[in-house]
Amino acid sequence: MRPEDRERAQIEAATRVVDRTVAAARSSLDLEAAISDTLYHERRRLERAKHDARFKADSAFYQKLQRRLRHASDADLRHLLDQISRRFAAEIVGNFDDNVYKLSTTVVPTGLSLLLGAMTPKSFTSLSSLRRGLSDHMRIEGAVDHVRSLLDHGTLIVVPTHSSHLDSIVLGYAVHLMGLPPLLYGAGLNLFENPATSFFMGRLGAYRVDRKKQSKLYKDVLKEYATVALELGYNNLFFPGGTRSRSGAVEQHLKRGLLGTGINAYIQNLRVKRDKPNLYVVPCTISYKLVLEAETLIDDHLKEVGKARYIIEDDEFSKPRRVLQFLSDLVSLDAKVVLTFSPPLDLFGNRVDEEGRSLDPRGRIVDPASYVAVDGEPRHEPQRDAEYTNELSEQIVASFLNENVVMSTHLVGHALLSLLKHKNPGMDLYRLLRTGGHAPAVPVDELASETGRVLGAIRDLPNGPRLSEELSRDPRSIVDDALRAYACYHVRPAAVRRGDRIFHEDRNLLLYYGNRLRGYDLGRALA
Repeated sequence: MRPEDRERAQIEAATRVVDRTVAAARSSLDLEAAISDTLYHERRRLERAKHDARFKADSAFYQKLQRRLRHASDADLRHLLDQISRRFAAEIVGNFDDNVYKLSTTVVPTGLSLLLGAMTPKSFTSLSSLRRGLSDHMRIEGAVDHVRSLLDHGTLIVVPTHSSHLDSIVLGYAVHLMGLPPLLYGAGLNLFENPATSFFMGRLGAYRVDRKKQSKLYKDVLKEYATVALELGYNNLFFPGGTRSRSGAVEQHLKRGLLGTGINAYIQNLRVKRDKPNLYVVPCTISYKLVLEAETLIDDHLKEVGKARYIIEDDEFSKPRRVLQFLSDLVSLDAKVVLTFSPPLDLFGNRVDEEGRSLDPRGRIVDPASYVAVDGEPRHEPQRDAEYTNELSEQIVASFLNENVVMSTHLVGHALLSLLKHKNPGMDLYRLLRTGGHAPAVPVDELASETGRVLGAIRDLPNGPRLSEELSRDPRSIVDDALRAYACYHVRPAAVRRGDRIFHEDRNLLLYYGNRLRGYDLGRALA
């Protein structure tokens, strides 16, 4: 957020949350309960954060509040709520620096291109050719012109799939290449502690999201800040899955909280009669052949189905050398990150045309303001608005599944694990992953045959996914391509070829990459 809007957004977000909390309170006891709930959750957080740089200041602040709460009058209670909310808002608010943005979109890509060896010496002909070195490894597809045209009609909310902490960096650079203004987005507090990225995160519009803060008041301030930013016309990026996909699958269950802020901002825009009140939702699918944090994510998924460590602070992204190695390996594979922008939607799940007009399923123009009107005036109706957000979520998930790009690592991971399940009937998945079952390897021809069978089933699906270029080759070549990718980056390859057999080395990785095909009911198609 630009400096001239920072204070305004902080005060507006905090004040609205306090006003709503006071209005909803039936007595001073409710206000006291709201403050006590926040103090309780903050005390619990601080018990586990004694080495945090802010520990002393936070502890002193909440101890002082606790003492004042014992003798607080009604006016004091509102003042205490206001103090906490403003503290939260000040922590959340992001910054934007034009100079750092120019640096990050020119010098940094050039430096990375050189560092990663993405360019050969013969191709060092100009600065622009250097910058292409990085962009050559990204492919931007889909409704790019359509998305760009909507900037003249309203504010964008880009909602991508989320596999890696690299997503926001990759998407941020893609948006620059598309000629779009930078996106505002929430990033986990742990990302600001990474020395390789913290400088840029704090100056490129990222606002802080502390997932260790569990109080309702904090979450309300966070959502209100996003709402105010949309009202101010900042294009936003929300990860609707909430966090990185632990399993490797495309997200199918989205978080409604942040997504629902779009309707709140739209109603407020209508009330104050803004020139461009509309907001447009742009689903974006990011597809990688290899994922930087795959090993850590699938391990976490398999422990309590991802609940063991909701916030991972020590994964591959926290190790700068590992990040550089990953990027370098992607370049050596000539593997491209594919970003696909789906046709934009309005906040109610309708398609919109390039003039920003909402279209019903028959292609007729509809007035989105009519969706939120009560007696001719725009009004919040929580139950109604929640239902609209549910319908929007369903459309976003459908876009993700349609535009997901299947790559050789996904296809072969799925095929090899399917063969292992077939050869070990009755063995539960966790035991199979742990032991590998009765056969340490499968013949190359058998895996190629299964790969071709799965590929045929995908091609017969009526609604996606899409297939990457390498999947146009014969199945044997697809298997070779996947094995080369597995061996390139991961410490322990998912599978390796020895002679005429394929040995499954890391079955968790096979599950992770194969899960990219979940959600398409392939089991029925292959039965």
